[in-house]
Formats: sequence, structure tokens, C-alpha cells
Amino acid sequence: MPKTAKRKGSWFWRLLFLALVGVTAWFVATNFIAREIAQPLQFSLKQGSGLRSASRQLQAAGVVDSAWRFELLARVSGVENRIQAGNYEITAGISPYTLLQKVTSGDHRQDKLTIVEGWTFAQLRAAIDAHPALRHDLAGLGTVEVVQRLGLAPTAPEGLFYPDTYFFANGTSDVAVLQRANRTLQYQLNALWAARDAGLPLENPYQALILASIVEKETGQAGERNLIAAVFVNRLRLGMKLQTDPTVIYGLGAAFDGDLRKRDLLADTPYNTYTRTGLPPTPIAMPGLAALNAALHPAASKALYFVARGDGSSKFSDSLVEHERAVTKYQRRGNH
Repeated sequence: MPKTAKRKGSWFWRLLFLALVGVTAWFVATNFIAREIAQPLQFSLKQGSGLRSASRQLQAAGVVDSAWRFELLARVSGVENRIQAGNYEITAGISPYTLLQKVTSGDHRQDKLTIVEGWTFAQLRAAIDAHPALRHDLAGLGTVEVVQRLGLAPTAPEGLFYPDTYFFANGTSDVAVLQRANRTLQYQLNALWAARDAGLPLENPYQALILASIVEKETGQAGERNLIAAVFVNRLRLGMKLQTDPTVIYGLGAAFDGDLRKRDLLADTPYNTYTRTGLPPTPIAMPGLAALNAALHPAASKALYFVARGDGSSKFSDSLVEHERAVTKYQRRGNH
């Protein structure tokens, strides 16, 4: 081979080597050196995002400088199909390679929804509809349609969701979160029902749920739940009307303006426990575990009445005469 050809071949391999070194250096510099951030940075990857879409979302959020370079890094690393949706947070400098590990390992923040004890289903729906991380598959649907989508028995959804904090990934359907809350409620209710006190005037777990919802709304101090439950259980045993304001208020719905009047107590509705005996047809709120326990394990008490003292506690009475004295002392005279 002529010397000239040998020299040209030698220079070609040298240039190729230098090019490879340069590309490698560039690849390392752009992907393995941490990118400083001035403050914690939060970003989301949408459900169903592929590598290209995720790379563009990262660039739009200011997490990476180049979507195509991040995409190239993922393909070279062999993890292009492992991108996971969710909410992420960066609190310090991070390199594209470390970021890639983060979004392919599921190291993301979970969103959460807290269902509060005593909430009505309307309040729960409002919280769900306002949650930015949920997919709102139930938006705009009526109650009957919601019940069908959730796969519930043909009954009102009131009270059928267990108060707790539920964690979920960004983009999770509101249907899935509600179904989880319902399954939790059914599990807790069935377990408590199986261990209930003997002789309760309750025919099934659903009636226990109704009673627990009333206890939840009537309780001012946690330590009185079992006594309040005892009052209602004693009344049910004797066939007395429950005469509880929260059921009347629930029956009024949007018509309630914050002031319960005498005419409201006289207006008959399925939820007016001043005009009808027995339990209302559905729960009036979502009871928590303590209220469920109280309904199924009421205090050993003969009390049939209670009246608010004005400090959050109640005065319990066994007779109407004793109750009237308590009403006069704590309410009619305003003597606390």
C-alpha cells in the first residue's frame, strides 16, 4: 500500500477516535452533570405519556434543557418504555441521568384525598371535582348515574365511603378512589357488625351505618359518642321518635339556611325524626370508625334525652322531667 494511502487511513482513524471522544465527552457533560436549581421544583407526567411526550413535558416544565437529548439518553439506556406518570419533586441539583432514573423507578409523590368524618356525599363530590390530580370521570353525572358507575347497589350513595386519607397517582380516576373508599367502608362495617353487642334494635349493617351517621353529627365531644348512641338505641327499643335535628337539616337540603325553625320540625319528610319513628331511610353523613363503634357498642345507660350545655358537652337524662330541668338550665335561661 502506498505511504500516502497509509497516512490518509491513519488520519481517518485518528479523526474518528477524536470524534468519538468528543461525542462521549458531550454525552457525559450533558447527561451526567447535575443541573442546579434555585428552589424545589415540582412537575407532573401525564397518565399514558410515552417517552417523546414525557420528554417534551419535562422540557416545558424547565426540568431538562433538551427534550430530544433526554429522549436519546433514555433510548441509549434501554429504559424508553419505563416512564411512569405521576407528580415529581426535585429539591436539589439533578443530572438528566438521575432524573431518568427517577421517572422510570416510580420515585414520585403520590397525591391524596382526605374524606372527612361527617361529610355528606355532596361535600365529598365537591372535594373530588376540585381535586386537580384526579381524572374526573364522574363530572356532570347525576346521583343515579354515579351509583351505576361505581357499581353500588341501587341505593343512595350517602354514607357509603369510609372517612380516611387515600393516596393515588396523578391521573387516577375519581371512580377508582370512590370505589376504594366504599370497599374500605364495607370491610370495616361488616367486621364491626359481626362483633356487635347482642340485642341491638338494628336489623342489618346498613341500619347500623344510618345510626352511626346520626351519632357522628350529634357528637360534640368524642368521649360522649357511646352515650349519644345509647340514647338513640334506647329510643329505638321503646318505639320513641329519635327527635334529632341533624336528620331534619339533612332532609331540608339546600332549603336549610342555618336556622332550624319550629315549622321545619313540623314539616314531614322521610328524614324528619320528629314526625316519624325509627331510623331515616339513609345515612345523613359519612361516619368515622369511632361513630361506627359507638353505634354497635353503645354505653350501658338508661338515658333517653340529652341537651347541649353550651361548652361542647351534653347533659344526659333518663326521664322527661329531668330533661326539662336541664333544658331550662342550659338553654332557656342561657345559664352555662
